[in-house]
Amino acid sequence: MNGRDLVRVVQDIGSERGRRAWLSAWRRRRADAVGLPRRGAERARVPGLLTGTEPLPGGGVLRFARSELVVRVMVGGAVFWGWDGAGPTPSYAVVGGGPEPDPRAVLEPDTGGGWRVVSERVTVAVSRHGAVEVRTPGGTVLRRETPPRWWEPVDPRMGGARWVQRSEVPADALFFGLGGRATGPRLRDGTYRLWNTDPKGGFGPGVDPLYLTMPVQMVVADAGTHLVFHDNSWDGRVVLREGEEGAGSGVDRPGLSELRMEGGPLRCWVLVGPPARVAQGWSGLTGAAAVPPEWALGYQHARWGFGSAAEVRRVVSGYASRGLPLSAVHLDIDHYDGHRVFTVDEERFPDLPGLAGELREQGVRLVSIVDPAVKAGDAVHSAGLSVGAGGAFVRDALGREVRGEVWPGECAYPDFTDPAVREWWGGLYAERLARGFAGFWHDMNEPVSFAAFGDTTLPRSARHAMDGAGGDHREGHNVYALAMARAGWEGLLRLRPAERPFLFSRSGWAGMQRYGGTWSGDVESSWDGLRASLALVLGLGLCGVPYSGPDVGGFGGSPSPELYVRWLQLGAYLPLFRTHSAIWAGRREPWEFGAEVEEQARAVLAERDRLRPYFVTLAHLARRTGAPYVRPLWWGNPEDRRLRSCEDAFLLGDALLVAPVLECGADRRAVRLPRGRWYDTATGAAHEGPGQVLLDAPRGRIPVLARAGAVLPVRGASDGVELEVWAPARGRTGGGVVIRDPGPGFEPGEVERYTVRWVGDAVVVEDEAGAAVPGVVVRGL
Repeated sequence: MNGRDLVRVVQDIGSERGRRAWLSAWRRRRADAVGLPRRGAERARVPGLLTGTEPLPGGGVLRFARSELVVRVMVGGAVFWGWDGAGPTPSYAVVGGGPEPDPRAVLEPDTGGGWRVVSERVTVAVSRHGAVEVRTPGGTVLRRETPPRWWEPVDPRMGGARWVQRSEVPADALFFGLGGRATGPRLRDGTYRLWNTDPKGGFGPGVDPLYLTMPVQMVVADAGTHLVFHDNSWDGRVVLREGEEGAGSGVDRPGLSELRMEGGPLRCWVLVGPPARVAQGWSGLTGAAAVPPEWALGYQHARWGFGSAAEVRRVVSGYASRGLPLSAVHLDIDHYDGHRVFTVDEERFPDLPGLAGELREQGVRLVSIVDPAVKAGDAVHSAGLSVGAGGAFVRDALGREVRGEVWPGECAYPDFTDPAVREWWGGLYAERLARGFAGFWHDMNEPVSFAAFGDTTLPRSARHAMDGAGGDHREGHNVYALAMARAGWEGLLRLRPAERPFLFSRSGWAGMQRYGGTWSGDVESSWDGLRASLALVLGLGLCGVPYSGPDVGGFGGSPSPELYVRWLQLGAYLPLFRTHSAIWAGRREPWEFGAEVEEQARAVLAERDRLRPYFVTLAHLARRTGAPYVRPLWWGNPEDRRLRSCEDAFLLGDALLVAPVLECGADRRAVRLPRGRWYDTATGAAHEGPGQVLLDAPRGRIPVLARAGAVLPVRGASDGVELEVWAPARGRTGGGVVIRDPGPGFEPGEVERYTVRWVGDAVVVEDEAGAAVPGVVVRGL
């Protein structure tokens, strides 16, 4: 029990919920004492010496004295290896059966008694002791995995093996990823836990783990970029240590990564190449990102504590009367009847379909929270008892329904790893659609069970179907929210097959992008929380989840006017742009901060609304290419070490560079520029990169720069899409692509390609056929 747990326990002792939380914690401990095997004595194992090989398409099997390794290079260059029979499937992350082996990749002898698999894009070398090296075609080592070590119970009835895998990367390499991390996006020396966790209050950069973790690292070095994914959903820890280059003729110290898992298979995917190629390969492996509806790329307002339909109308009217754009309003658990999922408090929201229709006429959608925990004994719980052979809910080792403590009281938890349960749960969204809701946010789905001490989740001994494989919560915990998102997504497709669902989730795992996005969770209302917001979005994008954003203003506190404006300015350039706050926190409506903040917010919201066609383009590109909307500055120049270390600015697509203000009282800030010409969109001043410039950042705006030659689709005066073009440097050309919103369905949208060039003293924009495009706004002249 840490200090935060102790404080919470003391506060809860006198409340009814606190007493139930104590009972829940003791129940969990008791269930695990009965349901989990005691490990007892263990023996260590390493692969031993190589004894033989067997070629297979794309690679082969390498047999060691005490272990066996399969290595394959797949079509597209993805590398897979698995120890002791672990194959690419079954997997909650990988779509289908995974890519096909590359028939051109061959297994051949290597130096020192080892073997290697040689392909066009990558070489994988395995030593005679079981070390695995990933090399470029030129022979440069990007990653070296030392021989793994297992700890197996002497008595096989006591469970499976724990294992550790240590890796070395080049001395100059930097680590990114591991899901949503408040510290970052660059992951410095430290230990990072792989266990989706509600941090029990507002979090800042020092809190780890958070809601959405995944064993995905992107490693960037001079030698090249690679992504590594250890496909294992068990609890684990990653220890990172950055390398150090030797001064003069001194010896380099490589960067180190150590992964310790409490069980499960040892299998790994590696993708190599420039960041854009790595992202595309990862998207192909784990699934294309869902494209949100066009309206979900606008500004959204949420609050835990709207309280009534009248309050919702008051807030929406406040935006409308002030001419402030608003796309959606989110209703939190207080609109439920007794906090029970798939219900409505009819007294405070007497005609929810009528309210939804009224708001839709104003261009505002309603979005509903959905929690996984079902109150024991209510109608949804009773219906779930007849699902499948044993009911819809998670059970313990003795076959009894697992109960936890959540907002409605004593609750049961659907087992979303059971296909029958997913189908049943997906059908329940019909009630939400009938109420007029247009989108859904999944909360409390790590999953959470309030507890006075220890993990606030289900017993680790709780049993899951794991899609027919069977298993317990040690394996099912991290994929619980991912399976819930799948249930909701597939249910919405059945209910409304002609509309793209809007769904985002607090928790998830690798592959979450297939079903929607995520948000920060309960980030604290502080300048540190603001900085953590950017770190989370950048890190998640590098892990393949492109649609995310924070609670603008923080969740639980009352931001100062300055902090609120700076957060709003950052949020306007992030994919999910949403204010949200707790029931006890300060308001988040712009006019609540005074006339000056209201005017500053008006400019911010207007600019986001103007850029919505650009966000539509980025959303469709993310689905097609895997590239996140929000990218680190090094995205196009990973060889630039100064850009690799820059964490306080980002690229929005290829066209814009955004430099938010993350420090109190700052009215100027330094901005690191990638190579090329960049225009300050506020002043039109041109700056040449690579290099660093000092730009004004008054309270009313942040530095935003446009790349020379960029083509930006923006909303025009008549609400149509027009092209805004930034002049290329003399003697150079530019260009870009535009994908217009194809409607609410699943049409991919037509890709429009444009070229920008100088013709005499004029900048001309041409389409793919070479015809001049009329009505273009050219800036930067």
